[in-house]
Parts: sequence; C-alpha cells; structure tokens
Amino acid sequence: MPLLSAARVPLTRAVRIRDAAGERREIQIPVERALTLYVQSRELLTLMTLGQQPELLVLGYLLNQGLVGGVHEVASVQVDWEVAAAAVTLRDRDGPADAAWRRRIARRTVTTGCGQGTVFGDLVEDAAALPPAPAGAGVVDADALAAMLETMRTRPCVYREAGSVHGTALWRGGELLVHVEDVGRHNAVDTVAGWAAMQGLDLRAVPDALLYTTGRLTSEMVLKAARLGVAVVVSRNGVTAMGFELAERLGITLVGRASGRRWLVYTAPRRIGPARA
Repeated sequence: MPLLSAARVPLTRAVRIRDAAGERREIQIPVERALTLYVQSRELLTLMTLGQQPELLVLGYLLNQGLVGGVHEVASVQVDWEVAAAAVTLRDRDGPADAAWRRRIARRTVTTGCGQGTVFGDLVEDAAALPPAPAGAGVVDADALAAMLETMRTRPCVYREAGSVHGTALWRGGELLVHVEDVGRHNAVDTVAGWAAMQGLDLRAVPDALLYTTGRLTSEMVLKAARLGVAVVVSRNGVTAMGFELAERLGITLVGRASGRRWLVYTAPRRIGPARA
C-alpha cells in the first residue's frame, strides 16, 4: 500500500455576520483551500478542497481519472499544507513522461463539478470501456433506505455546523463504512474511492454496497460510481439526462430526490424493494 502523510487542517472558521433581524453574531463557515497536485514532480492540476482527508482525495482522484491503474502503482502521497501541495510518487513507471499518460492528460473536459471541474480523457470512451454493474447486486428494501437517509440527516458533520459542503457516504448493508465531506461532490466521492482502495475493498464483490451523496447525479458522478463498482447510488439531489442515460447503459440504480420516506428511482428499479411487512 502507498505511504500516506497525515496532513490535517481546521475544517471551519468563525466569522461575524448580521442576520435578517439585524443582530450581529458569530457563526462557522467551511475553509476552502487550494491543493496543487504534483505527480513525479510535475504539476498536474489544482484541486479546491476542504482538506478533510487530502491524501485519500488525491489517491481517489488518480484512480477515478484513470491516471493510475491501481493503488499498487502509487508509492506515496505526501501533503504539505504549508506550501499547499500534494506530491505523488509512482512505482516502476515514468508517470507524466509516459506516452499513455501524456495522451490521457492532453484531453480535458471542463465539467459541472464544484471544487474540481476537470476530467482527463474522453467521457464517452471511458463510459464505453466500463463493465456493467454487478448482476448479483442485492436489493435494498424501503425501510433500510429510509433508515439510511435518517442516519445521514442527523449525523454530526461539517454541513450541519457550517453548511456549504457536499457529503458522500459508503454503506454496506445497514453499516456505514465511511463518510466524507468536501466543497465539491466529486472530491467527496474521490476520497471515498481512495479510502476503499487503501482498505483493499473490491466493491464489485460487495453485493449490498450503496453510495450516498448530497450532490446531483451527473454523468461524471455515475462514472465514478461505476469505477467504484457500486450498483446503487442514492442522492438527495436530482439526476441529469446524461447521468440517467449512462446509468441505464451500465445498469446502475439511481435514486434521487431522496428525503425521509420519499424518493424517485430513475433507473434499474429492481434493486429497490418494498417496505418490510
């Protein structure tokens, strides 16, 4: 496994505001930071992030962008907030000097991603190369889904304290495995991907895995879920047309506008079962 630093920074800061009644008071707001990513000492891009788990964010970003073929290719990820940089060292390859790497990073798509906004490679080609969702993925009954939504609604988090962030959680059955927040929904999913990689967890072999996000389900979000190997994605937000079409093609179940006991199942509804009697 890669050697990771453990860089930590405050996630919120206090500011003085004036409310609608004209009263002055102090509240917390999230701290957004720039983190420039260097691979083999060559600058790749700058991510805007909350900085909750930056090493896992960087690792998940490289995996989800297809810039590394697996966690075994990464020797280390070292984050230094004093210079706002993350240095990635790879094993047994030339990295940015490699021809395949150069071809991929030459193609960039500016996305709707908050806090990120760049995809390397070709979205259409990447989607065509992905396998369909695992056929044996389990069914989530309505009661279990409602219980998960209630847990996420009441869980102590940066959003409840300060707002202005997105959250992503990975569930296995009724167990919450990891919950991450960031200024961008893509960053949060990438951090979950980095966590799963460091755990050696192959989610395609976990039939009851479920990904929860507060962000809208765009094509890029569906691609990230597919790369993770998760067959069910739940969001309290909506779904875009391209996200819908991609999920249909890959057989991924998209559940949107989810709150309380209300939700919309957009694709592959067979995986969302009725409430228990």
